[in-house]
Amino acid sequence: MKILVLNGSPRKNGNVSNLLKKESDRLLKKNPGAEIIWENVSDLNFSFCHGCMACRSKGSCILPKDDAHKIENEIKECDMLMVGTPVYWANMNGKLKSLFDRLVGVLMGESKHGIPLPLHKGKKAVIVTSCTTPFPFNYFCGQSSGAVRAVREVLKSSGFKVIRKINLSNTKTR
Repeated sequence: MKILVLNGSPRKNGNVSNLLKKESDRLLKKNPGAEIIWENVSDLNFSFCHGCMACRSKGSCILPKDDAHKIENEIKECDMLMVGTPVYWANMNGKLKSLFDRLVGVLMGESKHGIPLPLHKGKKAVIVTSCTTPFPFNYFCGQSSGAVRAVREVLKSSGFKVIRKINLSNTKTR
């Protein structure tokens, strides 16, 4: 089993990173022999999506080769995807969102009628978020729930089944 971890946090020892490490350890105990591939999104070098939509028919981004293409291949090969992000304005981290924009062609296809087709049915996913807003206001005010909803939309549209959501709230003092 290959588990791809996309750490959307720019803090390599921050709350999101630590939660992803703990979840990775938990999954390794449940699945001895599993392989964890860890990617710090903040370290990736890639261009923004140009919106040309060529990836929909080609199955890959047509921009010059960069780290987004490396992640394309890792997503194709993984059995499970773990996505972690700090909550920014009720959404995922901007660089993670930009990466997902670039990955449209590998995440979902398109029927001849323009209907999105998920390309990763049967694969599992875990969402990890961290928010400074205290519980329960992080949900009432839509902060954590907004970020989870945004990540889940990408994963669900791609065919991933979200099997676990982990949210740490009130992190301002941690």
